[in-house]
Amino acid sequence: MCYYKVNMTIYTLDKDKYKAALLYIANALGKIEGMKKAYKLFYFLDFDFFEAYDRPFTGDTYKSLQMGPVPLYFTSIVQELVAEKSIKIEKKRVLPVHENDTIIYVPVKQPSYKFSKEEKQMLDRIIKKYGCMTGKDLEKLSHTEVPYNAVEVGEVIPYEYSIYRDTTNLTS
Repeated sequence: MCYYKVNMTIYTLDKDKYKAALLYIANALGKIEGMKKAYKLFYFLDFDFFEAYDRPFTGDTYKSLQMGPVPLYFTSIVQELVAEKSIKIEKKRVLPVHENDTIIYVPVKQPSYKFSKEEKQMLDRIIKKYGCMTGKDLEKLSHTEVPYNAVEVGEVIPYEYSIYRDTTNLTS
């Protein structure tokens, strides 16, 4: 398939909504186990929301890396939440074959942000559809995504490439 280069719009990062979304998802799941899983949950949240409403949920910028899309501001959002004592980070060795510990995001507080009806529906959809998947499963799924495949590794993934997706039940 041939993809046309699009004029990429730079979106404003909504830090308050981003932090609230992370807390909302972590509370709903009890925790988010793994950085890869967290990254992919937010990729699907932003790109599904963009596909449905022509605007991203958080406004983060995503880069195409070997393990899939990576949000560039996720770590700084987490650092702010840790400083606010809204989330805590735990580390554990999930499998002995892994070289690194798995980072686990554990919610300490509930979000106080007032999501719109569409935002809440999308958050609930992401939790229901992707919440019980592993980071590895989400990585494989992200590798089937047109926006991820339309750019070279290391490049920014334009939200506008969502027009090439055909995701079902985005607003129900």
